[in-house]
Amino acid sequence: MKYSLVDDLSVYNLTLNVSKSTTPIFFTPVTLLSIIRAKIDLLIEQQIAATILVKLPPGKLWYSEIERYQKCENLSKNIYNYQTNKQEFSDLYINIELLADNQLKNEYFLLILSPEFWSLMVAARQIPENQSREKIKSQKKSPLLTINTFECEIIQEVVNEIKRVNPPDVPPIFTDFICPYPPQVRLINQLWIKQIQRQEEINQQTINKQIIKVRQNHQNIDNKEYLQDEYLINICQELRTPLTHIKTALSLLNSPQIKPPQRQRYLQMLNQECDRQSSLITGLLHLLELERNLAETKLEAVNLSDIIPGVVSTYQSLAQEKGIMISSTIPNDIPSVYCVNGGLREIMINLLHNSLKFTPTGGQVLVSAKLQGDYILLEIRDTGMGIPENEIPKIFDRFYRVRTGISEDFNGAGLGLTIVKQLLRHSRGSISVKSKLYAGSNFIIKLAIVNPKTE
Repeated sequence: MKYSLVDDLSVYNLTLNVSKSTTPIFFTPVTLLSIIRAKIDLLIEQQIAATILVKLPPGKLWYSEIERYQKCENLSKNIYNYQTNKQEFSDLYINIELLADNQLKNEYFLLILSPEFWSLMVAARQIPENQSREKIKSQKKSPLLTINTFECEIIQEVVNEIKRVNPPDVPPIFTDFICPYPPQVRLINQLWIKQIQRQEEINQQTINKQIIKVRQNHQNIDNKEYLQDEYLINICQELRTPLTHIKTALSLLNSPQIKPPQRQRYLQMLNQECDRQSSLITGLLHLLELERNLAETKLEAVNLSDIIPGVVSTYQSLAQEKGIMISSTIPNDIPSVYCVNGGLREIMINLLHNSLKFTPTGGQVLVSAKLQGDYILLEIRDTGMGIPENEIPKIFDRFYRVRTGISEDFNGAGLGLTIVKQLLRHSRGSISVKSKLYAGSNFIIKLAIVNPKTE
């Protein structure tokens, strides 16, 4: 059942007014939780039947301690839960709803009443007038001014005031609660021991978290260094291959017995390997520039019909030379998409280059686009030799080249698809591949459409 408080109340101010010598101390929420846990531990261990008046921060973590005590069998207990109307109430408690402007909304307290043991902990968050909601939200983990006391005079005054403001029909807290003397020293000593134990647990948890964080940082550094080393190793290996071929061709050219056809073949090899090394260096520099600048590159609205047909047309002559049909179907009314500046053109160039490269004479390369929800699906489909299933996850790796045996042109840098994936990642897009060996490949690009309503 739920009741409503009939008058304003500040347990924090009341506690300060009753005891002028009491000095509030700043406690973090974590320390407050450890105090609550220690007191509940004491009640459970000593089998103390008590009435608890409580207002805690919202969340299961805080109220799990009260529920832990509530579930103790063979203990007579009443729990009065003071909360605002925005928070959930439990059927386990006597729930008392606070007025919207009640001072208690910025306070938390735990008041334990029993003939054997009584204590009060009250904490307040100091919020200046006209404080923004964002600022208040950011202060939820900040320390609170806290008073923790066993003084009979303070507790008696707080009990009397709560009785006064409680609704008349609420079950009575105590018919006549009087604190004539402080709790037993034995119980206070037990409480401090439990408080220390709980604090030690928190300290150990904090240390463990710090150790884990340091280890993760070290692991991240090690992983980063490992990836950088792998990257450099791959670069060196890729650059060494054409140099090895060039050296081999030069040594063969120096042979006095070389014939003109052989000389021509070795000269052609030199030319190809020089082109390959130039392509590697150019591709690497371009990829490094992309990785450095893409994070700061703003997205722009791009109309597919303004870009794709033009890129396709530039490959028409190459397709005709190879006997391949290439075409595009892009509806004029298809919505614009988000992409980095110049990114869509470069994506299409890399994908069309690959499709034509691995499609045999008489094959087809088809480009199409369609709307699907809030995205455009752009497909580049070819009837080439396809990609082995076990190689599909690797094709976007740096320097990786699929060797199907149908093309002699393996002089690419192996960076085209890596660049495509980087461009799409920074354009809030994605790419997937469907392919079967000897049955062609289908690259599917997903790009977010520009929504005029959010512009």
